[in-house]
Amino acid sequence: MNPARPKLTAATETRIDSQAPPVAPTRAAAFRYWWKLGWISFGGPAGQIAIMHHDLVERMHWISERRFLHALNYCMVLPGPEAQQLATYIGWLMHRTWGGIVAGALFVLPSLFVLIALSWVYMAHGQVPAIAGMLYGIKPAVTAIVLHAAWRIGTRALKSPSLWAIAAAAFVAIFAFAAPFPAIVLAAGALGALGGKLAPAQFAAAPAHSADGSAHAPAIIDDDTSTPKHALFRASRLAAVAAIGLALWGAT
Repeated sequence: MNPARPKLTAATETRIDSQAPPVAPTRAAAFRYWWKLGWISFGGPAGQIAIMHHDLVERMHWISERRFLHALNYCMVLPGPEAQQLATYIGWLMHRTWGGIVAGALFVLPSLFVLIALSWVYMAHGQVPAIAGMLYGIKPAVTAIVLHAAWRIGTRALKSPSLWAIAAAAFVAIFAFAAPFPAIVLAAGALGALGGKLAPAQFAAAPAHSADGSAHAPAIIDDDTSTPKHALFRASRLAAVAAIGLALWGAT
C-alpha cells in the first residue's frame, strides 16, 4: 500500500518555488527591465536604490542581498550618482559591456524625456492653479518615497547597534554641523575599520534573509557565486579603459 502523499498547500508551493534556482535573464529581458526602471525610478537615489533592491533582490532574484549591498557600499564611496553606478555595475556583471551600457543609458534616458515634458508643461501652464497645485502636490509624495526608501535600505544594511550609531552620528554631522560628505565617508570608513578589529561581531555581514525572516532564495549572482571571468582584474583591460576614458575626457 502506497503511503499517502502529503498535500501541498499554496504556502508550501510558494516556498518551494521561491527556492527554485532562478533563470538568468536574456538580453531582451534585461533591456525591458532597465527601460522600465528608467520610467518609474522616482524619489532620487534612495528611491531608485530601493526599487532596484525590491526588483533585483526580492522579486527576480538576479543578485543576492549581500552582493547587492556590497556593490552599493562601493558605489556610495565613488563620486557621482550612486544609483546609476549600481545599475551600471549590475548590468555589466550580468551581461558584460553591453549590459553595463544599456543599464546606465536607460537609467537616465526616460527621465530625460519626462524632464522635457514636465518643463514644457511648467513653461506653458505653470501659472494655471490646477497645474501649479499638481506640481507642488508631488513634493510631499516624493519626500515620503525618499523616507520610506531610506528606512527600507537602512534596516537591511544596518544590522547591529554599532552601525546604527555610526548612521546617527553621520546624520547629526550633516544636519547640525553641515560637515562635508567626503569627511563623513572617510570618518565612517575609519570607524568601521577600527570596529572590525575591536568588535568584529558588530561589523560582520549578517546572514541574508528575505522580508519574512526566512533564508533568502537562490539568486543568479548569489553569495557564493564565483566572480565572472569578465569581472576579474586584468591590468591590460584597466589600462585600455583608462586610456579610452582619458581620451573622451580630453575631447570634451
